[in-house]
Amino acid sequence: MHSTPRFAAALSTDPQSARAEEQVLASVREQLRGTKPDLCVLFVSHHHGGALEELGQRLVRATGASVLLGCTGESIIGSDREVEREPALSLWCAALPDVRLKTFASTARPTVEGGIAFSAFPSAEDTSRAAILLLAEPYSFPADAYLRALAEKLPGVPVFGGMASGGMGPGQNLLFTEDGLVAQGAVGVVLEGAIEVRTVVSQGCRPVGRPWVVTQCNDNLLQKLGGRPALEVLKETLAALSDEERALFQRGPFIGLAIDASRSQFTRGDFLVRNLLGVSREQNAVAVSDVVRRGQTVQFLVRDAASAGEDLEQLMLTQGGGALTESEEPGSVGALLFTCNGRGRRMFDAPNHDVDCVRRSLVRAVPIAGFFAQGELGPVGGRNFLHGYTASVAVFRARAKES
Repeated sequence: MHSTPRFAAALSTDPQSARAEEQVLASVREQLRGTKPDLCVLFVSHHHGGALEELGQRLVRATGASVLLGCTGESIIGSDREVEREPALSLWCAALPDVRLKTFASTARPTVEGGIAFSAFPSAEDTSRAAILLLAEPYSFPADAYLRALAEKLPGVPVFGGMASGGMGPGQNLLFTEDGLVAQGAVGVVLEGAIEVRTVVSQGCRPVGRPWVVTQCNDNLLQKLGGRPALEVLKETLAALSDEERALFQRGPFIGLAIDASRSQFTRGDFLVRNLLGVSREQNAVAVSDVVRRGQTVQFLVRDAASAGEDLEQLMLTQGGGALTESEEPGSVGALLFTCNGRGRRMFDAPNHDVDCVRRSLVRAVPIAGFFAQGELGPVGGRNFLHGYTASVAVFRARAKES
């Protein structure tokens, strides 16, 4: 029995489902060298639809894992590849000694008061040594509301994962557990104990103009910034941009909402990136895709491939735990990558961009799996959020022993 964690990952692009299963199972068995995994995470494209009904149970029986989670994805990540909109099956396995795994599942329903009620929440004995992997179905589960409720029950516990993708409506995105398929809601697992999970959320934007303090607002409507009509501030900001930046902003306008209102200076990761939805000329106001509050600092942002790539690499170096050390055995560190389905070749000129960034930051190859999500989950500024157009990474390595 290994006293340190062991990870394995395998990807198959064989369109024949039975062969794809055989290929990934053979590969992870070879990497684990007789060690039974405790956790399996599965990502599979919709091309394997005919084999999905009992896929999770078959993999659990074949690996001996006690917990399996997974989902369907539009595009699938494994090893050093991002397989975009083609057949793919990616399996990630982890042997986690001295780690407690607690699975949970939750559904959502509206209340008569107009709110949302959730059927279940996870629990943890020691929140300082816990992290949560959460996968959800985007059409039936309001993940942002769930994360807000979860923050009250498990404050400070990082949540990472993504929204299943590839389906065009309710019931078309599927979640996997060791018990079978789930067509709605969310599934997850709490990892607690001797594993450290370093989370990185790369939002990939850069600021333009200057920061502004919200002086008047209503729900998601920015009415005044620094005492001036918000629409006037936006027009002034646009006029001062270069032609290139103005074109970027008009193609994809974003705004950053400062997470910590007490700060006077802001750097990478201090803003929560949200879409700018439109303007109201009658009210001289700007609408954004989140609730804003008076006294909050905001800044307009642009996103392009260069800034997105630089952001991910820098955050992996500063927040991802750094490169593997010589004392860390091959296979003793693993990673999961959840990237937006608007990234990949839609954003970058070269294939495999995000997985390449993660691998370069760790220097040596590590077992990696993931998928292109319809919304990514991860913490920014110590709080968990549902994101868009981001890359959310979780790096797993042995927790340092306490002295």
